[in-house]
Amino acid sequence: MGQEIDLMVNYPRTKRNVDERGMEKTEEDRAIARQFGREFFDGDRKTGYGGFHYMARFWEPVIPTFQAHFGLTANSSVLDVGCAKGFMLYDMQRLIPGISVRGIDISEYAITHAKEEVKPFLQVADARALPFDDNSFDVVISITTLHNLEEEELAVALQEVERVARKGSFITLDAYRNDEEKKRMEAWNLTAKTMMHVDEWKAFFKKVGYTGDYYWFIP
Repeated sequence: MGQEIDLMVNYPRTKRNVDERGMEKTEEDRAIARQFGREFFDGDRKTGYGGFHYMARFWEPVIPTFQAHFGLTANSSVLDVGCAKGFMLYDMQRLIPGISVRGIDISEYAITHAKEEVKPFLQVADARALPFDDNSFDVVISITTLHNLEEEELAVALQEVERVARKGSFITLDAYRNDEEKKRMEAWNLTAKTMMHVDEWKAFFKKVGYTGDYYWFIP
């Protein structure tokens, strides 16, 4: 199995009040968010981002970490599962000129409104059935996406990541390490259908055969 490693260490952290957010969220808000349409990306903060726009300060500091960890070069190929509007892949192309990138997302809205520079490399697709041949990419990355599936579906998606990745992968998932973090996670959560203790996640990876690297989102 891969290693627990925080490749997102340089990603800016939210300053929002977690407890206040939890009090604001309703099951109706979560149902709307899980449609991953305009309301999720560019609607009200109750149902998502409240406006999902490109800002270099988010992914620019992260790409060098990915590059160093995986040895990415102009000859590498990367797939982003859950690419949204393609912001991470755009910065990857800028900072590693010549690299081959592809992205998939379940959201037709996100792909339609993706950053123009990378839109040709993005497509609407399902993580449970990646539309690529075996070993198509050097590296597969998926950030806070796969936990939006039910557990059985998530197992299939992880096996799909394994199938298309030649050299390695990295995923982040909603998780907790104690009861307090679990309570905060449940309050914060808007779209995730599968949340586990970190030890449960590791056992799950072993069970389904996921051998890539991983880390957690813990608000």
